[in-house]
Parts: sequence; C-alpha cells; structure tokens
Amino acid sequence: MISSGNALPPPAYGVVCDIDVQGHPPIKQKAQRVPLRHLKKVYELLKGLLKGGLVSFSTSLWASPIVIVLKKNGVDIRLCIDYKMVNAATTIMEYAMPLVDDLLTDLEKYLWYCSLDAASGFWAIMMIRRARQISAFVCALGRLEWLRMPFGLKNAPMIYQRMIDNALWGFVHPKGGWKHYAALMQSAEERDRVQREESGTNANTSTGVTKFDADLRASQAEELVNSPMADMFTNGEADASKLTPVFERRSFVDDICFGGESFEDCLGTLDRPPAQFEECRISISFTKSIFVQSKVDFLSREVTRAGIRADPKKLKAITELSFPRSKKGMQSFLEALDYYSRYIQDFAVYCAALYQVKDEDFAAEGDLSAVRRSFATLQRKLPSSGISAEIYQYT
Repeated sequence: MISSGNALPPPAYGVVCDIDVQGHPPIKQKAQRVPLRHLKKVYELLKGLLKGGLVSFSTSLWASPIVIVLKKNGVDIRLCIDYKMVNAATTIMEYAMPLVDDLLTDLEKYLWYCSLDAASGFWAIMMIRRARQISAFVCALGRLEWLRMPFGLKNAPMIYQRMIDNALWGFVHPKGGWKHYAALMQSAEERDRVQREESGTNANTSTGVTKFDADLRASQAEELVNSPMADMFTNGEADASKLTPVFERRSFVDDICFGGESFEDCLGTLDRPPAQFEECRISISFTKSIFVQSKVDFLSREVTRAGIRADPKKLKAITELSFPRSKKGMQSFLEALDYYSRYIQDFAVYCAALYQVKDEDFAAEGDLSAVRRSFATLQRKLPSSGISAEIYQYT
C-alpha cells in the first residue's frame, strides 16, 4: 500500500500503453501562449513530473499543446494536454467498460463496506516507445513525452480498466508467471539504478558522458517494457492458479467497492485484493481507501444497508444554482441533473418544460413561469439531506 495518496507507485506488471495511429504522419502543433504570471507554475509542474520519472525531454516529431486550467482557488493551475488531433487518428480499443447500475447492484445487501483506491491511477502503466513519441507535448518551456500513461488519451480508461479487471478476476499473467516477470523487472530496475549512480559520478569526471546523456539512453527496464512479453494481454498465458475471482465484482477504473454481511466476512474479503494486487504490482492508496465501515461513498453515491442514494455533498451545487439566463445554461443544468434522474419521481414530467425552452423565451417578454416552477420542483426533489433522501434499491 502507498501511505500517501500523492506518492508515485512503481509500474504495474504485464500491462503497457500503446497508441495505434494507423500509420498517420506525425501531427505537430504549436505551443499555446502561456501568460507570464503562470510561467513559473508551469515550470514547477514540469519539474515535478521530470523528478518523478513521469516524463522526459523529447525529440519526437509529434507535438500536442498544453492547456492551462485554473483551479477553483483562482491561483493554482492544472496542466492539461489537448490530445484531440491525436485521439482522432487513434484506433479505438474495443473493451467493455462497466455500467454504473451493474456495479451498484446488490451492494445494499451488505452490512459492512470497503472502498479501495488504486494509487496514481493511469500513471501506474508504462508507455512503449511508439506511445511515448506520439504522446509528446509542447509548451513555452520545451517538448516532453510521457513515460507513464497520461490522462486525455482515448484508450487510457479501457487500458486501465482491463488491467484492474484482470487483477480481480485472474484471466492471464505474463509468460512464465508473475514471479518470473517480477524477477526480470526488478533485476532490470536494479541495473538501471546502478547505472544512474555511476553516470552521476562520471558526470563529475573526465569520461565525457553527462548525466543528461545517460538518462536519454535506453534503460534495461525500458527494453523489457518494449519486449513482447511486457503485454500479457497479447503474449501472456492463462492464469491457471486463479480458480475463483477475488470477490466477484468489477471496479470502475480505479474505484473498487465490496462488502460483507458480517464484520468478519468483510474483513476476510479485504485480505484478498491486496495480495492479488501485490502480485500484479498495483498499488493501493491507504489514505484514500475506506476499510470495514457501515457507510461508503462509491461512484458519487452513498452506500449503506438502507440502500443507495445520491451523495448529498455532490448535490449541493445543483440545489443552490440560480435560475439559468440562457438555453445553454438550462442545458448545463439538465446535464448535471440527468446523472441523478432515477432518484427523482416523475423526472421526465418535470423536465419536459425545461427541454422545450428556447433562447427567445429568455427575452424580457418571454413567459418562463411554468419553467421556473419545474426548475424549483426539481431542485426541491433532489435528495439534499440524509432525512429527505429518496432511496433507490438496486435489485
């Protein structure tokens, strides 16, 4: 387990990220302008990614621009990458993502619950060379490429979901088994560590090899990641040692929830996922996980023995919204509300007037009295507190 939710875990075994662009020529976009007041923050973020081994400098012909997004405090920034053009050229990975209703089915039959959060999400997966080149991004401070799988790539959720599904259900393992692959990877990582230490020492001598040049060379671990055996879903073997799944449920990407009808039953189930994840080298964030509690938050729902309801904390922003001043604003309200539609009795009836509203209705002479009544009714019907929550049984 990772004790800090922000710690970078070692890469998972047997899974890699590739990007198939079907022979598309490199897409080279220009860097977007970074306001001077944000430049230092961009530097600090990039420095952290470099130090953490998430990215490296790149000579790729590909280049996607970064996009700066202000956080809620209006001061700090979030670094995003615009992969729209790369995603348009990427062959989609066909893998069935879980349905929310399926994941919630029968959870209310338990008395005790656990929720596990996989540490660092997508960053647990290594990129092969082709994917590294295609993932390259550009900004005012240079061009870099990802060593770990980033957010924003079209197939990233499916790649990660398949890895977690395999860990929970035990379909395949790397050729030779988990222990064999772990020994190969750990040996390669140790040789890389020794080489880095030697290159750091040599940088201060007359060898002529700088540490930067040494870091650019292919590492032993990178060679293994780019070998055929690194992708167990293409070149692995059936995992005959796993005769039963961990607890017969799927996760939703990195959110894993399960329960037990007694405290001991839940505790016994809790022993199984960490052991399996350790074998696959998938790290769990201790600080973000919940262990053997009578209530758990899962997929923006509050799950208890009494049933499953929408999380009141998530609903507060919707219930406090003022009446929209445009059709676009009304559409945004409806999109947010649709997520909780099954919790509201006669949802379609009250939404009918809101869906039919037009831009001209918001003019001074427009009559929005019926729309306002429906808007207020929908906000009032949302389960905004534990007392008024409308319980929905997923059976």
